[in-house]
Amino acid sequence: MYVKIKPYYKGLVFRKGRYIRMLNEGFHWLRMGEVVMSYDTNLPFNPPISLNILLQDEELKQALHIVEVKDNEIALRYDNGLYRQILTAGRYAFWKDIVDYTFVVADTTQLEASVLTDKSILAKSEVLQYIRIYTVEPHEKALLYVDGKLERVLEAGTYHFWKNQSVISVQKADLRQQQIEINGQEILTKDKAALRLNFFARYVVTDIMKALRDNKEYDKQLYIMLQLALREYIGGYSLDELLEKRNDIADAIIAVVKDKVVGLGVEVSACGIRDIILPGDMKEIMNQVLIAEKKAQANTIMRREETASTRSLLNTAKMMEENLMLFKLKEMEYVEKIADKISNISLSGGSDIVGQLKQIFVPAK
Repeated sequence: MYVKIKPYYKGLVFRKGRYIRMLNEGFHWLRMGEVVMSYDTNLPFNPPISLNILLQDEELKQALHIVEVKDNEIALRYDNGLYRQILTAGRYAFWKDIVDYTFVVADTTQLEASVLTDKSILAKSEVLQYIRIYTVEPHEKALLYVDGKLERVLEAGTYHFWKNQSVISVQKADLRQQQIEINGQEILTKDKAALRLNFFARYVVTDIMKALRDNKEYDKQLYIMLQLALREYIGGYSLDELLEKRNDIADAIIAVVKDKVVGLGVEVSACGIRDIILPGDMKEIMNQVLIAEKKAQANTIMRREETASTRSLLNTAKMMEENLMLFKLKEMEYVEKIADKISNISLSGGSDIVGQLKQIFVPAK
């Protein structure tokens, strides 16, 4: 019996389930009981029986690409330069000559998936199931821990690690300026005045190793440091002194914590009191004191003005006593002011009108 193998096909001859030989393109004579299985050489070869048995035929072995993927390995298959699939542990065969097969074998026991550099490949779901992705933003740095051991510092970028038995942890720190709020702090001043403060501080992380490796929750430790420094400073002044030195508090607190925060890997750049909140009775007392101070200032100003006015009158009187013409002019000025307030003035005969007006307005000595 004859059989025809089409172009770009291969034929495998079996007799009673046993592999006999490979047939190339063309017509072939088959013996009684032989069966032919035809395979398209443009497609991967899926053997009907164990590949180990088939590869005992040297001719068939030479016609195939054999790819062996070990445990803890994967292989990326490319057909004519285009990604096609991921091969897991096992033995694979592909026909030669028609398709240009290439394979990238990766050891997944390694830490980084360095062979996966093509972003289009990394975006595929079948690839993502084998890798872990960590992104460090441009304003961040991170510490990479592998199985509990510090591996290295990660700069800004995207990192791909194999999903394997290793336990990976990435701790990030924000390197931008940050602000910490200490609100509602109830503190007693030196003179036992109770008040509440709202305080803030700005800081930056300067040493990621100290901040993340050498300290646990460095931001909470910074909060406690600032809180204690604030209480110590406020407790050293009376309420009046504190209100006077309000603008100096920031410099004082920074000076206290400057050396201490170095161990936290941070630097405090600015701080200050946002609000000083007094109890209700203290507010009333302060208002009363303020009103009394303002009244005293007003009385002082009034007395100062009265003294100045009296001194001016005295100087005027002395000048009028020494200068009769000035006295006459002053008399006329007063007469004019009084006349402005009188609607009618009746004068009897005579030519001494000014003298008569003087008798009306100027009392006799």
